[in-house]
Amino acid sequence: MLSAALGAVLERHIERAAPASLALWSLRGLEVLDPLLRPELHGGTTLVLATGPPERPPASAVLPVLPPAAPPEAAGPPLAALLAAMFEVAWRASPPLRRAGPERMLSSAFEELFDHLDPYSRYLTPDEARAARLRRVGQAGLGLRLGAGRSARGVVVSALSPDGPAAGAGVRLGDRVLAVDGVPVSARNLGFAATLLEGPADTEVELRLERNGRRRAVLLSRRLAASASVRSEARDGVLSLRVEAFTDSTDDQLAGALLAVGVSSGSPAARGVVLDLRGNRGGLLSQAVAVASAFLPGGTVARTTGRHPDAARVWEASGPDLAGGLPVVILVDGRSASAAEIVAAALGERGRAVVVGSATTGKGLIQAVVPLPNGGELLVTWSQVLGPGGWPIQGVGVLPAVCTSLGAEALAADLERLRRGELPAGAGIARLRVLLPPPSFPQPAAETASLRASCPPAEGRDADWAVARGLLDAPNAYATALMP
Repeated sequence: MLSAALGAVLERHIERAAPASLALWSLRGLEVLDPLLRPELHGGTTLVLATGPPERPPASAVLPVLPPAAPPEAAGPPLAALLAAMFEVAWRASPPLRRAGPERMLSSAFEELFDHLDPYSRYLTPDEARAARLRRVGQAGLGLRLGAGRSARGVVVSALSPDGPAAGAGVRLGDRVLAVDGVPVSARNLGFAATLLEGPADTEVELRLERNGRRRAVLLSRRLAASASVRSEARDGVLSLRVEAFTDSTDDQLAGALLAVGVSSGSPAARGVVLDLRGNRGGLLSQAVAVASAFLPGGTVARTTGRHPDAARVWEASGPDLAGGLPVVILVDGRSASAAEIVAAALGERGRAVVVGSATTGKGLIQAVVPLPNGGELLVTWSQVLGPGGWPIQGVGVLPAVCTSLGAEALAADLERLRRGELPAGAGIARLRVLLPPPSFPQPAAETASLRASCPPAEGRDADWAVARGLLDAPNAYATALMP
């Protein structure tokens, strides 16, 4: 298992890592469980592991040396053999390790290793991998969505499916969610709270709720459903398409919604499309490309680059434009991530849509799923996504053409500039596209923070919809807001 995992990291990870570093970081994961285990690297060639009191002699091993022409992954098997021997020494010497168990020992080793590489690579235990596979082939849902409450930290039920498990158990809109399976949740990390709700079908999750000062626990059963990832509504000539996630049928659902209202046939009553990606945490890259293709006649949607030769790819739109050239406004917020950012960047940079809202998450790294012999999986970050103009999504995210997160006064001033035919003066897009030499990745932390501060990430708000409709009602302002 270690050989497969380390070989995958050495071969595929977007950043080259030295075998010596991988070995040292892995052993430091054991030190997290037992501080008496003290790994060190001597001279860059010898791994030393102290296993207890000073008088106990440490274990040591010389790291493998490969021929200069050997591929990086060739170090995987000998490095795995060395680590397996070190793990065995640590296991015998450490009661805390034996109490934790072999799976927790492996998890801690990989956690420490990936902490040094990137925020998204990780190891999934066999149980976690089974749950992840279920989520990839279908969504186990509770029929609710979380949002920020009025207090700075409160989490509330912000959306509810009438026929979902939550509604059936008496959960109501506005109920405050205090904890999920005993883990307290906060609006400061809604993404983490949403992750706690996820799980395979036919498993249960307990919510601790508060309503009108009274608290109660609700036990909900997740269910597997081919639930709609696209919700559509046509009103006053505007087709609203809310995309909750990018699953294996999102493109078909979106195309069906566009065709159902006659948008592609040039319905005289149609004025435009609003594509709502707020709160969308992403999903399948192929589906992001397919959704962007539904609004583009052809051309580049995104590029991916990485150290591995297979990581470099250009994703092209297959067309045709199912919206028939109608104006498109995309709504994003601070929780729009990954595949959602790819769609927003593609349509925004290609001048096909006006992006409205706040800076997005900035998750532009892609993970390869590597099955492991023990039934677990390794998620290895192996490529980064660039928009059509070559700008990386990672870090900065997507900056909207019309920012709604700076307050009502700033928004009103920006809209007035648009009506006069001027791009909003405070838009960070100008700096991103003009002042920085593309593609500069990773951006310096200070520059990234400064760019995002031009339109701070925030949760979606009512003003987003008001701006979208206003732009569709004002063709000149819409045209001005399109990316040049």
